Amino acid sequence: MAESQIPASPDALIEAIDQNITAARTSAFDFSFNELADMYESGELTIEPDFQRVFRWTEGARSRFIESLLLELPIPPIFMIETADREYELIDGLQRISSFLHFRGEIPGQDPLVLSECDIVTELNGCAYTDLPRALQVKLKRSYVRAEILRKESDPRLRYYMFKRLNTGGERLSAQEVRNATIRLLSNKFNQFIIDLSREPDFWHCIQSISQGAKDRKFDQELVLRFFAFKNAVAGYRHDVADFLTGYMEAVSDPASHQQFNYEVEKENFRKTFRVIRRIGEILDYGPKVLGTVNASGIPRRQFSVFHFEGIALGLQRVIERLDEADAVQLAAISEVVRTGKGDRKFLDATGGGKNDRISLATRIGYFAERFEEALI
Repeated sequence: MAESQIPASPDALIEAIDQNITAARTSAFDFSFNELADMYESGELTIEPDFQRVFRWTEGARSRFIESLLLELPIPPIFMIETADREYELIDGLQRISSFLHFRGEIPGQDPLVLSECDIVTELNGCAYTDLPRALQVKLKRSYVRAEILRKESDPRLRYYMFKRLNTGGERLSAQEVRNATIRLLSNKFNQFIIDLSREPDFWHCIQSISQGAKDRKFDQELVLRFFAFKNAVAGYRHDVADFLTGYMEAVSDPASHQQFNYEVEKENFRKTFRVIRRIGEILDYGPKVLGTVNASGIPRRQFSVFHFEGIALGLQRVIERLDEADAVQLAAISEVVRTGKGDRKFLDATGGGKNDRISLATRIGYFAERFEEALI
């Protein structure tokens, strides 16, 4: 149960709200889609790939958006941030703008959109932009959208929270995509650090059995974050993994938090950890399945397990500093721990559905930590 908190006095509450209102400088403008396309083309409007979600609308959804513009149906506003150069960064609205650009044939590497699944004006189905009468082409270009702009004078922390709240509902972004996009409004250093480490060859080799859908949702990057968060701040973990990971990322990224994080030391630790895990996989002939489950006969499945990832990678931290990567005897000993541990009921009982609680996490990490330590005595 959350600790009770004494409410602020009415005057203090009003003052706090007023202070934060004045810290947020916003404007609202109506832009035609033709203006937005010109701004994008000239570089005045930035749509940063890592800052925006992957373009996920189906062709039918894009087509129905074009149909909505032609029918003058209401569409949601887009959100932008004004930069120091008085240009704009799009933080919400990629799918709407991309649909227009796609229909106009202005997305490099993609054929122009041909409308389909329009369910109000079915006569539009099969039409490309060049098939529209000129009057409809002009109407489409002059269609407008309200743009809410957070001015450059605004408090950066409010910019961060605005984006975070825009993108935490429904299934629009995965948790890691939200973190990648929002954290950069505090500082991009830790975010980029995680992205870079997710591309490390040894790490990628060890987690390559994750599904394509998981890769698209940046689960590889979330695993890097999970490694550092549980390694360095597990005492603060309760039950909600997503909130815990976000909180840790915020703490490291926010200059005002004074969270200690030695980038060089942590990078070398991470690299050594996954060099060792990759070597374990080679010794056991598991290959890239080293962090996956095994069947009753001990044969590895092509099924990545976040529980095995946590147990092995974080359990190794107990011995990582004194583990000699050139010592074949040491490597053979810890490899045997992994082989037997994957089928040990003491470990398996702390894995599976509903095992994200603190006790189960501590059990699976402690299982391997203790046995790695015993193996190197």
